[in-house]
Amino acid sequence: MKRRAFITLLGGAAVAWPLAARAQQPKVPVVGFLRDTSLADAMHLVAAFRQGLKEAGFIEGQNVMVEYRSAEHQLHRLPALVADLVRQQVALIVGNTESALAAKSANTTVPIVFVTGGDPVMLGFVSSLNRPGGNATGVSFLTSASGTKRLELLRQIMPKAAAIAVLVDVNPNSPQAGDERRDVQAAAHAIGQELIVVEAGSDRDIEAAFATFTQRGAGALLVGTGSSLYSRRARLVALAAQHRIPTIYVLREFVTAGGLMSYGTSITDAYRLAGVYAGRILKGEKPADLPVQQSTKFAFLINLRTAKALGLEIPDKLLALADEVIE
Repeated sequence: MKRRAFITLLGGAAVAWPLAARAQQPKVPVVGFLRDTSLADAMHLVAAFRQGLKEAGFIEGQNVMVEYRSAEHQLHRLPALVADLVRQQVALIVGNTESALAAKSANTTVPIVFVTGGDPVMLGFVSSLNRPGGNATGVSFLTSASGTKRLELLRQIMPKAAAIAVLVDVNPNSPQAGDERRDVQAAAHAIGQELIVVEAGSDRDIEAAFATFTQRGAGALLVGTGSSLYSRRARLVALAAQHRIPTIYVLREFVTAGGLMSYGTSITDAYRLAGVYAGRILKGEKPADLPVQQSTKFAFLINLRTAKALGLEIPDKLLALADEVIE
């Protein structure tokens, strides 16, 4: 072989080897992360999800990619967003209640990991908690289950409140909000407590709701569960301070944002667990074989700075019950 031809052949081989090596590299899986509300208000949940993926052996940008989508409070956009993720052949879809319901109704093959505050069986995600049996599994942090307890805690701080306001998420795909509403109304009726129940699904609704609470003389407020209310937590906390109305919320993020009290489980930990489940599915496990995880630890938080601003004296027995006190 001539020297020039040998060099040409060798050069061609040198180029071909890395190309062949690249062709043999496994394709990096893609996970769809979908929410009906803004992602800007959920970056701590994204961080928790990434932590769960990491615990399962996956690091975003290295051995897994994540496609983020948000309907920005416009539920009618969810089916198109799901379709877009399916077209991209994502390995699985992770979503909150409304997003996961949209994914579930759109397909029966792509695995779904849901994070919900409601009952996954009643919502139609799974046939049973221990044996999901389909293409969906996930985590339930049971927000609606603690509504009556929040009413009880609120009454301990405001025992003389003639009327207590309840702000309910109007979202039609949040059945857990309806369950919570019925439970709270039943508990209030049993003790003769007047409630002022107002539904809200937008910023305008929330502004109008607080005007109604003030006009009708509500002595305290219980903010219900739901992604629309959660994503507007900063505005809710600000309005509660503006109208000087003692308020209890379902999740700790409201209290760290300046709210008075919260009682519920951890949505942040729920997203971490969802990340772990996503990693297990990426490794080959099936949603049908992964039992739904349920948050069982409830935490009670009190913000003493907010109490002081409202001129409230928190009873010692209530402080003793608190799992965390912000001073």
